Amino acid sequence: MSGRTHGPARPERTCIGCRERAAKHDLLRVVVVGGSCVPDLRGTLPGRGAYVHPDTVCFDLAVRRRAFLRAFRAQGPLDTAELRDHVEQATL
Repeated sequence: MSGRTHGPARPERTCIGCRERAAKHDLLRVVVVGGSCVPDLRGTLPGRGAYVHPDTVCFDLAVRRRAFLRAFRAQGPLDTAELRDHVEQATL
């Protein structure tokens, strides 16, 4: 036996802002589309994804730490305005 008795495994991801692990469904998946970071609400957009808690604290930490650039292995700046708008609306 594997020792796991709590039911099926739930996928976890790490928030690129606060670096804490959380259930995948508690985080917002972000992808790059045309040089902009956009929220992937359905989790179906193609490409590399990064995860962040949908709150302004974690979003601001990720921007300040340049975590989006690292997560997406981007060379130049990424536009995060649309993502910021989404996160701010989600926290109202």
